[in-house]
Amino acid sequence: MSDLIKIKSLTTRFYTEDGVVRAVNGISYTMEEGETLGVVGESGCGKSVHALSIMYLIPSPPGKIEGGEIWFDGRDLLKARERELEKIRGKDIAMVFQDPMTSLNPVFTVGFQIMEVLKLHLKMREAQARDRAEELLRIVGIPDARQRLDDYPHQFSGGMRQRAMIAMALSCNPKLLIADEPTTALDVTIQAQIIELVKRLQEQLGMAVMWITHDLGVVAELARTINVMYAGYIVERGNVMNIYKKTRHPYTLGLMGSLPRLDAAPGTKLVSIPGLPPDLIDLPKGCPFAARCAYRVDQCLEEMPQLEEVDGEQHTVACWRWKQVAGRKEL
Repeated sequence: MSDLIKIKSLTTRFYTEDGVVRAVNGISYTMEEGETLGVVGESGCGKSVHALSIMYLIPSPPGKIEGGEIWFDGRDLLKARERELEKIRGKDIAMVFQDPMTSLNPVFTVGFQIMEVLKLHLKMREAQARDRAEELLRIVGIPDARQRLDDYPHQFSGGMRQRAMIAMALSCNPKLLIADEPTTALDVTIQAQIIELVKRLQEQLGMAVMWITHDLGVVAELARTINVMYAGYIVERGNVMNIYKKTRHPYTLGLMGSLPRLDAAPGTKLVSIPGLPPDLIDLPKGCPFAARCAYRVDQCLEEMPQLEEVDGEQHTVACWRWKQVAGRKEL
């Protein structure tokens, strides 16, 4: 398969009164057509900002994409004109946000909002757009789809609103769907339904999916490849089996330890990562995780490690001590 997304040294900053927030710090990776990529990490690690950078939706001011390249389907999005980007957003790249209540306009019906996308990108007429909107609601599992087109967002439950957002995102058969923590505000049963829905739709449409989450348990069901982000950096990247079975970064080890396991012995306690994430305005000189890491040595405090391939299986990690971490079960 060919690369759909190729990101090179992406750097995004926010200029605030308190200082410059280094939100995304020179990350690079590729994503193939039809691939499912999981992006995991704590709140504030740069997951959502990097996704908004791909969509070129960073609010300016205070935000600015300071450097790098974002190649999508053979085009560098950072060099594209606004008119070109408007054609790509929603049509070729679609995004589902964490809270559908703030993403859907409360003064317009759900049907109207889906139909607007179809009219704008596919030039459909009113009747044609309405039929397609009904079909989309039916595809995502909303009963009585024809009648629900005329309902407003507040008349939908949380799970139904998220399904409506997915319907809107899929309306133009995008090549890439970015799902930014779409199940966080939902209960566990609805979360499972949304995950199964996305998996089924991906198989049907053949689109690539980027699933952004803080929950490693969720991406285990979905992703083929995982990016682990911390303080605006990718600190570990590999396929699902490598990340779960051959964990090489202490931060990933900490995330794994905080995950409940069905095969754990009775009375086994979850492990928390000590300390707090670093201030993105004042990042340390060395590894940003060093202050919280039980494996650190003096080199970790003085020098930032770069991603390097380990195990010879397209598994990369940014850690001076990854050999010591290998085989351990806890931070």
